[in-house]
Amino acid sequence: MQAEEHAMMAYTTEFLTNPNPLYAQLRASQPACRVRLPSGVEAWWITRYEDVAATLKDPRLTKNPRTLLPPEQLASFGSEAHTVFKLITSHMLYSDPPDHTRLRALVGKAFTPVLIERWRTRIQAITDELLDAVQDRGEMELIGEFAAPLPITLISEMLGVPNKDHQQFRAWSNVLIGNTSSIHQLLPVVPEAKAFTEYLASMIDLRRQHTTDDLISELIQAEEAGDRLSSDELVAMILLLLIAGHETTVNLIGNGVLALLQHPDQMRLLQQDPSLLKPAIEELLRYDPPAYSSTNRWAKEDMVIGGQLIRAGEMVIVMIGSANRDEQIFEHADELDITRPDNKHIAFGKGIHYCLGAPLARLEGQLAIGTLLRRMPNLRLAVEPQLLVRHQGILVHALEALPVTF
Repeated sequence: MQAEEHAMMAYTTEFLTNPNPLYAQLRASQPACRVRLPSGVEAWWITRYEDVAATLKDPRLTKNPRTLLPPEQLASFGSEAHTVFKLITSHMLYSDPPDHTRLRALVGKAFTPVLIERWRTRIQAITDELLDAVQDRGEMELIGEFAAPLPITLISEMLGVPNKDHQQFRAWSNVLIGNTSSIHQLLPVVPEAKAFTEYLASMIDLRRQHTTDDLISELIQAEEAGDRLSSDELVAMILLLLIAGHETTVNLIGNGVLALLQHPDQMRLLQQDPSLLKPAIEELLRYDPPAYSSTNRWAKEDMVIGGQLIRAGEMVIVMIGSANRDEQIFEHADELDITRPDNKHIAFGKGIHYCLGAPLARLEGQLAIGTLLRRMPNLRLAVEPQLLVRHQGILVHALEALPVTF
């Protein structure tokens, strides 16, 4: 099958709604296959669990998109777009060692489990406030009224964004989410990106003068072997925490609730036994992960994955959603089982780029879904499942909306 044929299969409404049948076909017959992306660029999809896990840890692949475009091509996009793109990608998700090692060590100092756990009470309070607002109505649109406001409210408070700026902060965030992984995606939103980065830079300058008890101050003070984050690195890191953390949590809650609603036996089991909440979150992450693929990687040299020769410079995309349904790893892989033992899902990645915010996303997911099921025990879909619309892309498997009644 040629790349064009895979493109036709990979970007249909049917695939974007439920990619698992195609993933199963590719795992069985073509675990590394060429796909032409909507942008016209060709890439390799990696679909089997073992290949995906190995690829995520392979140092022969680079994550840094800034090294792939020649200077003259970057210049053709305009100096403002080039400057903003360079700034917002100067974080560890788009870095390789030794830069990645240095950035991760610095940020890890400020993003510890202790820091995350101290937000438990506030996460619970935000969760209850959002549910209080809809409780008497008996219905809500779960993404817009619950899953999305929770993480953006939390990260705004964690960063120390003043209450008066929360609305503008959310607006900028919504524009940038999904539009920062390539300079082509960034071009239409350069003015918003520039305004947002300038706002963050001013907040950083303020915190340098007056330290407070927030995440920006923690990042400014983070130090490893006499090294600190530069102002540009701080802006990029805040954007990464905001965008990656927000998208992951929204989709964990939205996809997780939908999966439970479509498996009422599992939902009843969880309601009857709240001690299953932690393994349930892990199974929901496996069954319908927040991100169905990784961000892009590029081969630094010729290499073989899944029996296919991948040339230096070619793009590689690992399909996390497919790996999490691999029948060779997970028994009854297409079934939702919140009691599944030894759940080796890779929803948060693997290797040096394993999601730094995974503990925070897990905590938000546990509190949000656990509280929702406790307070709205008769939760059910308000529309037929086939009417639900998914985000049109393969990076995130996100619901546009999820109307529910209770």
